[in-house]
Amino acid sequence: MNALLLAFLNSWRGLLHGARTERAVRQELMLLALGVPVALLLGTTLWVRVALLVSLMLMLAAEFLNTAVEKLCDHVHPAHHPMIGVVKDLASAGTFMAQLAALVVWVAALVDRLG
Repeated sequence: MNALLLAFLNSWRGLLHGARTERAVRQELMLLALGVPVALLLGTTLWVRVALLVSLMLMLAAEFLNTAVEKLCDHVHPAHHPMIGVVKDLASAGTFMAQLAALVVWVAALVDRLG
């Protein structure tokens, strides 16, 4: 149980650090905060509501992983390096794909609601 508590505290510190220092994390946290009530209203079934919320949480998770990769790259190689740029671009592409996936889920839920 102690290990579980410590893991939670580590995650909480990371969440707070990301919220304090990263604009993209703050933006996606705001989207999540706004998305919760909208998902509850927009979703026609429990599973649609779950999909809407999970899509936003996965988008945020991808943003945190992208931020971690960028911080690690900057620490390991602070100067500009072409391969570090490729690694950062790949991590950024991962966040973009998560954002597209969330968009697809939200548009599908909207079409389902209006259709």
